[in-house]
Amino acid sequence: MPIITISRGSYSRGKEVAEAIAKKLGYECVSRDILLETCKEFSIPETRLTKALHDAPSILDRFSHGRERYISYFRAAFYNHMAKDNIVYHGLSGHFFLHDISHALKVRIIANMDVRIKEEMKREKCSAEEARYRLKKDDDERRKWGLSLYGRDTWNCSLYDLVLNVDIIEVEKAVDILYGVIEDGRFNATPESTALLKKKALLASIHAIIVNDSPKATVDIKGGIVTLGNIEGRLKNDTDLRNKTAKRLIQAYNIEDVIFEKPVKSKK
Repeated sequence: MPIITISRGSYSRGKEVAEAIAKKLGYECVSRDILLETCKEFSIPETRLTKALHDAPSILDRFSHGRERYISYFRAAFYNHMAKDNIVYHGLSGHFFLHDISHALKVRIIANMDVRIKEEMKREKCSAEEARYRLKKDDDERRKWGLSLYGRDTWNCSLYDLVLNVDIIEVEKAVDILYGVIEDGRFNATPESTALLKKKALLASIHAIIVNDSPKATVDIKGGIVTLGNIEGRLKNDTDLRNKTAKRLIQAYNIEDVIFEKPVKSKK
């Protein structure tokens, strides 16, 4: 079954659309839930993870490999949750992580800045000038984040299957449009797309286990054999750690073997 991922700016009514279409389809609606799952599973502060998924890279780089670790943790939780299907997700990263999953409908919800400013003023009890500043700062942070990690601007319409302006199309009409697209069947899951999503979930889970020892490692699997490449950090020159890591992965994910692209490099 399909997945709907909704990208939105602050106060663009994207959350309303997500919750309404999820209710109409009988799907699970998730956003902050995945953050909480990640925090619980990997024992990290929610505020630190939220910062990693939102703030611009210049801030993240103050932490040692902070971005790689937190994105890895979030990616693992995200893919494992999305593998359940029948989900509406609204939040960061969905359109990037699911860009090649054919049964994921990627949607962008936009709204006029003046409308967003009024909503910000109402909810935060601030001036129009302050509201505009906050919204622009938030939008800029999200764009910088996408450009840094993926080289793509979140405002680039080519990232999405649909872009809906809720100033022109009311929330109810936007929901009807999304419902019609899903009911049409063109975003139904196929054996191939389901298998690809499950593979991504497995590779992301493996990376989340080794990220502390080798933050920039690459992971691939063919025929039940996992290959770890671009190894650095402690895994680069520690044979004992490599053996323990391989054993842990084999037991955790019932894979045949784990191999490293390059042999151990002895310390000078």
